[in-house]
Amino acid sequence: MRQFYGKSQYGDLKEAVRGLSNPQFIMLFSTKELFEAHVQELEKLYPGVPSIGCIGMFYDTRVVENGVGVIAFSDGVRAAVNVLEEVSVMPVKYIDRLIQDVRKVNGSSEDTICIDLCAGNDACALTTIYSVLKDRGISLVGGTGDANKVSANGRIYEDAVAYGLVKNQNGRVKAYKENIYHQMRNYRFIASQTDKSKYLIGALNGQPARRVYRDILHITDEEVQSQTFKNPFGKLSGNDICIVSIKEVVGDALTCYRQVNDSDVLVLLELGDYKAVVKNTVRMIQQDFPRISGVFSVNCLFRYLLFSQNHYMEEYLGEMGTLGCHAGLVGLGEHYNNRFINQSMSCVAFE
Repeated sequence: MRQFYGKSQYGDLKEAVRGLSNPQFIMLFSTKELFEAHVQELEKLYPGVPSIGCIGMFYDTRVVENGVGVIAFSDGVRAAVNVLEEVSVMPVKYIDRLIQDVRKVNGSSEDTICIDLCAGNDACALTTIYSVLKDRGISLVGGTGDANKVSANGRIYEDAVAYGLVKNQNGRVKAYKENIYHQMRNYRFIASQTDKSKYLIGALNGQPARRVYRDILHITDEEVQSQTFKNPFGKLSGNDICIVSIKEVVGDALTCYRQVNDSDVLVLLELGDYKAVVKNTVRMIQQDFPRISGVFSVNCLFRYLLFSQNHYMEEYLGEMGTLGCHAGLVGLGEHYNNRFINQSMSCVAFE
């Protein structure tokens, strides 16, 4: 298997795909202004090749904030692409598409990954998709694009999740998740007065959520939004912690980028030694895969902002680049199996 990465900072798709021949699966990343045109042009350039796409920034050794990027797989890949529509209402209505595609690629936990690009309501979309994937042990890696639009096989969809089932016919695949935060002391909260539709937390341990968060960290209301880079919440999920980013203060409540329900157990997190965490992730992937064909990753927008503020982003991409051909998407939310996560990185490595 081979992974291809191409880009054009000027939005020229032909420049981005220069050198790409006989692809078997394509991912397209573009801007709001050019997305529709790029989706149509890609289908004309590579008719019938399975493809998915979204609006967002992308990278290999550097992040491209505007323009167009293409990541493609070839030489020993089997792929099936489709969409689940109406993700805000009932994506399960379209579940037969995924069931048929899983049968079509005949994948397994060892050689197949599901890569998804979502337009919203991520938690519901992931629960729906993973209800099918878990029976075969197939992992999922993906993220959220901008402007409520995704593409699949030359068509644009709103309120949908596009997915590609990718089978590596010449080796293994494995998904990874990276968390650069750890629990801060023994702070533990029970959420209440939540509003699922607004991703709102009204109270923590019966006290106004805004005041609890602000007083623990000794910050002002104006500093809450940026403080989430250092101190997000963590939602306990079995033995794992899913990061919950804070969006803003609304009265005495906090709105988040991930749904929190009444009686959910939350902890307060703090930023760890992210450089050491990244080196450990790279080392782990290298141990698992002495021979790597490619790595596709999704990094949270908040990680991108945090790393950029700390002048680490290029060094980070350099570290990941030691794995070989590494490229990915800056997402507005990250997906790992059935989990919708914030301020994280998820990736898939191909042997």
